[in-house]
Amino acid sequence: MKLDPSAFQADPELIQALEKRSTPIQCGDERVLFRQGDVPSGLFILSQGEATLTMKSAAGKPIISTQAAPGSVLGLPGLVGNEPYTLTAVARGGAQLRFVSRDDFAALMQSDPFLSLKVLQVLAAEVRSARRAILQR
Repeated sequence: MKLDPSAFQADPELIQALEKRSTPIQCGDERVLFRQGDVPSGLFILSQGEATLTMKSAAGKPIISTQAAPGSVLGLPGLVGNEPYTLTAVARGGAQLRFVSRDDFAALMQSDPFLSLKVLQVLAAEVRSARRAILQR
């Protein structure tokens, strides 16, 4: 099942606000950002390059695979819901990312509640993409 890669992309205003509270990450080689089932530590902004998002069944069978494009926010549902990540994210070599910790994300949402609406837009796009993918199976 393929998800629409644009579902992970955020409004430039949200990206800019998140970047102000982030730290840069350079990927010389392929790098696992987080694994399905991990406790969320933060989120990642894909600035340049690509990342692959996958989900496996409990038996280890691939269920979802999609490529994230620049402007994508990765790990948002787990962070907002305070639940384990539901996908595994792997950045390709050469990708440039930024990491926003759980605490920095929470502080940003408290300091600028308007950005919460932009976060909800990304989450809603991810839900719509998943539902479309299920219907197309």
